[in-house]
Amino acid sequence: MKIRDRYAPSPTGLQHVGGLRTALFNYLFARSRGGVFILRLEDTDRSRFDESYVQNLYDTFDWLGFRWDEGPDSGGEAAPYVQSERTALYRKYADELVKSGRAYYCFCSAERLEKVRLEREAAHSSGTGASREAGYDRRCREIPADEAARRAAAGEAHTIRLKIPLDETTCFHDYLLGDIEWKNGDVNPDPVLLKSDGFPTYHLANVVDDHLMEISHVLRAQEWLASTPLHVIMYQSFGWAPPVFCHLPMVMGQDGKKLSKRHGATSIDEFRRQGYLPEALLNYVALLGASYEEGREIYTLRELEERFSLDKLNKAPAIFDYKKLEWYNGQYIRMKSDEELAARCLPWAVSAGLFGGIGAEPGAAQRCLFTAAMPLIRERLTFLHEAPEKISYLFREPELPAPEEFFPKKADQVRTVELLRLGRELTRPLSEAADDETAEAFIKAAAEQHAVKLGDLMMPLRVAITGSRVSPPLFGSLRLLGAERGLARVDRALELLARQENAG
Repeated sequence: MKIRDRYAPSPTGLQHVGGLRTALFNYLFARSRGGVFILRLEDTDRSRFDESYVQNLYDTFDWLGFRWDEGPDSGGEAAPYVQSERTALYRKYADELVKSGRAYYCFCSAERLEKVRLEREAAHSSGTGASREAGYDRRCREIPADEAARRAAAGEAHTIRLKIPLDETTCFHDYLLGDIEWKNGDVNPDPVLLKSDGFPTYHLANVVDDHLMEISHVLRAQEWLASTPLHVIMYQSFGWAPPVFCHLPMVMGQDGKKLSKRHGATSIDEFRRQGYLPEALLNYVALLGASYEEGREIYTLRELEERFSLDKLNKAPAIFDYKKLEWYNGQYIRMKSDEELAARCLPWAVSAGLFGGIGAEPGAAQRCLFTAAMPLIRERLTFLHEAPEKISYLFREPELPAPEEFFPKKADQVRTVELLRLGRELTRPLSEAADDETAEAFIKAAAEQHAVKLGDLMMPLRVAITGSRVSPPLFGSLRLLGAERGLARVDRALELLARQENAG
């Protein structure tokens, strides 16, 4: 079988984790079997359509780094299929169903339909109506075909509805869930296929396109399972063979409920703004409901393409663990070279005004310093946006904290000043040390010579240089700052402590 699958989002909102997982699984399945991955915009809901959501879809694909294979003009760079550009096609197939007696014209007004809906819902709630009677009452189903055709030809407003076979059961096989039976009485009663404005409903356009595009497999979230009996009935009404259905496990929050904004970020834009790497997000999402190799967690996109299999999908819902995703992000950050990591962090540094003002681009020297600082923070980053704050002391003079922040444990101000003066004597050789190992050996020897604890010696020096008791490595910071800037900061700290002592 030639594998052809699709991602078919409705551009009525931002791309989110659930949509990404569906798109990624379809992409990986097609790649794993040498097939074709299609992108199709199901934009027939014009009341909720927004062009910005279409752009968000393209931006998401660009950021994540994988593409669809086919569009109307073919080729990976082609635009996707767009259903609003294919309305004449859907009208043709809706008319065919009317001619075959599988669908009919409905002339009910929106006001009547709303009245019927409310009455039947009230009857259902009170227990006087069966559950199968909720929804449309099929009033126009019994209008003689020739009369209905005349009314439609005369221009009377109408929709086209599917005739659901009554008192029957629809059966289909799901690759993951197995054989499923659904009573037709529980299917949406005679749903609209073509709206009065000539636009198809989701169901008609979906089935017609999947057939014409020769979709072999439909991989979608289990929330769409209830639509599948209707789609199978439509395939049967057309006389077409349905594709293989595979309803993917739901993505849930830690509380066992469907993942939503209450759990945290869900749109891909939010993850991007928070400083996640696309590689980390792809790797983690690829494991939501699927397995690959026992005991392995890190995969490149190419490795996922080679290993994906429908047979390794899980039936149970997948739990989205934000802490685990943070771990993945940290792992991918640490795999980046200095140059790659600097390039990824640079937009946040520019936005934070690290180089002299909000939005200011770095000069050549600043860019070199920024790249050189990456080894200092690589192991300390969880998100890209953290980088500017962690190394801001390299680009501007840090604010001096309260004098007490300089004090090592159990040391008073007098002792701290003594330690910092000793640190000043060591600043130039530490700044000029070739590497951390050389600097560490030097300061350890100095601590032993003066009979002081290494931690006590380093604490006030660290605060003087970086402005904080917790900072990136001191030795690397001194090498990047240079001896003169380092000495100036130590002198500034000593002046602060002296003023404090005089004030006391």
